[in-house]
Amino acid sequence: MDMDRAQHALLTDLANLARTLGSPQRLLLLQHAAQGARPVERLAELSGLSVANASQHLQHLKRSSLVVAERKGKQVLYSLAGGPITDVLGALTRLAQHQRSEIRSVISASLTQPDDLEGISLDELLERLRDSSVILLDVRPPEEFAMGHLPGAINVPVEGLEDHLPLLARDREIIAYCRGPHCVLSTSAVDIMRKEGIRARQLNAGFPEWKAAGHTVVTGA
Repeated sequence: MDMDRAQHALLTDLANLARTLGSPQRLLLLQHAAQGARPVERLAELSGLSVANASQHLQHLKRSSLVVAERKGKQVLYSLAGGPITDVLGALTRLAQHQRSEIRSVISASLTQPDDLEGISLDELLERLRDSSVILLDVRPPEEFAMGHLPGAINVPVEGLEDHLPLLARDREIIAYCRGPHCVLSTSAVDIMRKEGIRARQLNAGFPEWKAAGHTVVTGA
């Protein structure tokens, strides 16, 4: 009987967590909060929400221990809470990709990857970095790059990538990465580079997964 109660309590917690995550706006806020601590005004701007709406969603996320709030002067900064949150978001993305496997085109609203854009895992990336056989390309905005990025990465936001293509080295494969499992910036970047004959793949994970795995993070421009 005690076991039944414990199982019911666990399933209730899971259901409550699922309800909290059952919002595209909250998933987007989590994606941005995973890049580093930010005030609600900036998170609202990045997510296309009003400050009041973003604040309401953040309170839901905070109650579910998915984000933490820290006061810094007059501002309250929100960032991702501890625990395997990026793993959960990654698993949800993989499930969505599986269920939508018939979608093969690269579009900004899609969470899928075409077969010919198969990415590279964190483990393989670490191996390739050790022998200096790849170039790391961070295609997030400069603000996020400065808050934290992979060692040795160069920052070229995806919206300006086409102008920088002539400057990219062609002697090594380029690995593009962005915000994490829900971000398609790196997918678009790889598509742009491949159309120009540049060898490129995307990192299956993103900056939050790299950081959560305990790997070195560099800050600053």
